[in-house]
Amino acid sequence: MQQLIVLGGGGFSMEKSPLLDQYFLCATGKKKPRICFMPTASGDAENHLLKFYAAHASYHCLASHLSLFRPHIRDIASYLLEQDAIFVGGGNTKSMLALCKQWDGPLLT
Repeated sequence: MQQLIVLGGGGFSMEKSPLLDQYFLCATGKKKPRICFMPTASGDAENHLLKFYAAHASYHCLASHLSLFRPHIRDIASYLLEQDAIFVGGGNTKSMLALCKQWDGPLLT
């Protein structure tokens, strides 16, 4: 089952409580979900990446991130489809969508 969980803030980037992050991971229904963080809207802010990895180090998951500024893979769409959960970070959504379109819109299809 595919689902979309939309958050209006919170989680590892804003709160000390792990409940929202734990809910996000549990919603995948997987014992060890693959979760990808996309910090594009914040310009791939290093502090957001560090918070993401620090928060998810204690969970039973496979955490990764995807930068559209400095992509480390060629087939972005396939990479995202392999994930059980994708956490799209907040920031400048307009800039993020413009950058997505330059990569043939992997998030927009």
